[in-house]
Amino acid sequence: MSKVKPNRFEAERIKKLEKIQSLGFDPWGQRFDGHIPIADARTQAPEASGEDGEEVRIAGRIMLRRKAGKLRFYDIKDWTGKIQLLFSRGDLTEAQWELMGTLDLGDLIGIDGCLRRTETGEISVFVKGLTVLCKSLAQPPEKHHSVKDVELLLRQRSLDLIYTEGVLEKMLKRSQIIDSVRQTLRNQKFAEVETPVLHAVAGGAAARPFTTHHNTLDIELYMRIALELHLKRLMVGGIERVYEMGRVFRNEGIDATHNPEFTMIEIYQAYGNYETMMDLTEAIVTDAVKTISETMELPWGEEETIDFSGPWERKKYLDLIREHAGCDPADPAAVAAVAKQHGIETENVHPDVVLNEVFEATCEEHLTGPVFVIDYPASICPLTKRKQDDPHIAERFELFVKGMELANAYTELNDPLLQEELFQTQLSGLSEEDSMAKMDTDFIKALKVGMPPAGGLGIGIDRLVMLLTNSHSIRDVIFFPLLRPEGQPSQPE
Repeated sequence: MSKVKPNRFEAERIKKLEKIQSLGFDPWGQRFDGHIPIADARTQAPEASGEDGEEVRIAGRIMLRRKAGKLRFYDIKDWTGKIQLLFSRGDLTEAQWELMGTLDLGDLIGIDGCLRRTETGEISVFVKGLTVLCKSLAQPPEKHHSVKDVELLLRQRSLDLIYTEGVLEKMLKRSQIIDSVRQTLRNQKFAEVETPVLHAVAGGAAARPFTTHHNTLDIELYMRIALELHLKRLMVGGIERVYEMGRVFRNEGIDATHNPEFTMIEIYQAYGNYETMMDLTEAIVTDAVKTISETMELPWGEEETIDFSGPWERKKYLDLIREHAGCDPADPAAVAAVAKQHGIETENVHPDVVLNEVFEATCEEHLTGPVFVIDYPASICPLTKRKQDDPHIAERFELFVKGMELANAYTELNDPLLQEELFQTQLSGLSEEDSMAKMDTDFIKALKVGMPPAGGLGIGIDRLVMLLTNSHSIRDVIFFPLLRPEGQPSQPE
């Protein structure tokens, strides 16, 4: 295989790399103990200009450089912030000054120096010692503060994190949000578990799975589309408050709110119901908001906001259809008439399937929320317990915020005989991938042992991060979203 010839920018950097080596330094760096975050260093700066402050050791990537007479100014950043460096020839040895001359934008360096405020009040480190920690051979994107090639940045996420303003901070907020979710559940004595990613049955949700093959057992397996059925089996086994946060996989479309691989949390609480899960959902989300914000009102877009302060509204599914579709949900002919206005197929389709498509077409855009939509038709909720006073209604809610479904929850069905029957019920007009009519005999066996009445909840973590960080595409909050191969047309937003 022929070696790729470096471009002119890389060739120039390789020359500087060789210069570093000729000076007796390691261009790839070594362990660099004792450095502190740049944000911490900034807090130690003296208040008055011209006054010497603390000696500090910091490390970061060069983002900017400029000359001013005999002085050299560099800006470096780490994952906590930026700071200005000031190099003066009188403060460095001849070798160190020559080493400074080999530096480029993008290089990683370690600095020993003295904190000081310049006459303009800029917090700076007057450099006394320079250590090269990694020579960058790649030229930064042109005008990196306004990089516009979104596809390039998503393919080279490292560049996006380094050079696009706010991306690193947003992704660190993602980690804070995830940690907050776990902390809320720890505070309520939930146990975190891990369940299989490879399933023999693609169950627990209505979705098209990715398939794979196990060679030794010679069987088809599915990447999990949900976490539900294994977690319920653990609840049967006595883990009364259980959850898992992990990746799930659905072989479906890609758009602003869908990625084939995404992060989900599912939570089950014995002796609860869907109202228990509403309280828990509100606690999880509001705790996450408090973790990243001083106010419960967060920006959405350039002009809108989302007020997460509770209590959140609760609206009935059928009432919303009456309000926004303008028809009686109990009148199939009236629902069918609205469906046809929206291009929804009705022939040989179960009335509740049509009704749900009408709900999606007419109601969801109005659900700015946060709002819990409660009490769905039982026929489209085969894993859900029915209302005692109305078996046609399932105790289910979905949480909507800005028209986006964020969470889905049930009072869990624990009747094994009814569950077995529902697993075999295929609603007319519902495609196989949209149906949950998939028999899982191991799950039925577990239910027959006896599962406590319970509430169950699923939250899309990526969508939660989107809403809390004012991000309008799921690709913006996933480190490595799935993209088309290079050269193919860009995927739709």
